[in-house]
Amino acid sequence: MNRSEPTIHIMIADDHAIFRDGLMTMLKKERAFSIIGDFENGADLLQGVSVQEPDIILMDINMPVLDGIEATKKINEQYPNIGVIALTMFDNDDTVLDILHAGARGYLLKNSDREEIIEAIYQVRNNQTYYCKNMVSKIGVLIKRNKSQIAGITLKPVFTERELEIIKLICHEKSAKEIAELLHVSFRTIEGHKQNIQSKLDVKNTIGIVIYAIKNKLFMLDDE
Repeated sequence: MNRSEPTIHIMIADDHAIFRDGLMTMLKKERAFSIIGDFENGADLLQGVSVQEPDIILMDINMPVLDGIEATKKINEQYPNIGVIALTMFDNDDTVLDILHAGARGYLLKNSDREEIIEAIYQVRNNQTYYCKNMVSKIGVLIKRNKSQIAGITLKPVFTERELEIIKLICHEKSAKEIAELLHVSFRTIEGHKQNIQSKLDVKNTIGIVIYAIKNKLFMLDDE
């Protein structure tokens, strides 16, 4: 992988200070990485993200005040460009599915080695997913088994109000640039939302979004 890339800004959320310190020390050895914040719970993390958005968040799951699953949901809704990588001790089925459903793009166990953590950061920064080696097979089976259900909850895609707005504008043949201007946000923000929508629908382009929207009556062909 080409690692002559711009600096990747990283935040870490974990309630164990010793683990955070060790992780930061390790990551600082990678020249392309910049650690811009570390937090002991999801609530403090969200406050930090509101001040300075990172590219990547390494997220523990079991934290006080606001856990990693809820924090990931909020980040995924408000900051779709940020890539969340779960970094946790837990590998039980419900926990894996819950954090992936919340929007995490990567899943690592805390015993992952340095090279794997670094590889995951680069992969997720490049809008790809990454699951640690000893979880790949398990996650594949879980996703296949739970394609329409996660932890007993029907997995029909749930969209935020902003995502629904963007879907309708896409159906009106608006480009990402035009949508950004209409909604008074950046082009990058719209692209992030589009990637998130495509991920939820498991489609590769805007045509897939339009087909889904029409089939599921999110958009009517005679809409003005």
